Amino acid sequence: MSSAMYERMRANPKFQDLVARRGRFAWTLAFIVLAMFYGFVMVVAFNPTALGQPVAEGSRWTVGVAVELFMFIFFWGLTALYVKRANTEFDALTQEIVKEAWKDQK
Repeated sequence: MSSAMYERMRANPKFQDLVARRGRFAWTLAFIVLAMFYGFVMVVAFNPTALGQPVAEGSRWTVGVAVELFMFIFFWGLTALYVKRANTEFDALTQEIVKEAWKDQK
C-alpha cells in the first residue's frame, strides 16, 4: 500500500471511530484488571488474615485461593471478550476502511 492510501485511511471518519472505540474498550478492560489485581495486593498487604480464612467450615480452601482462582478465570474471560469483539466488530470496521481506501485509489 502506498503512503497516500494510508493517509486516506487515517482521514476516514470510520478509522477515527475505530481507534476511539478500540481505545476506550482496551482502557476499560485494563482499568478493571489493574483495579482487581492491585486491590488483591492491597488486601494481602493490609489484611492478610482475611485471605487465610477457610471458605467454609472444615474446608481446605482459603478465601485467598478462591479469590485468586476467580481472578484467573475472570481475566481469561476478559481476554476472550476482547478477542471476540476484536474479531467481529473491530475487524469488520477495519475491512470497511481498507475496502474504501482501495475503492478511492482506483
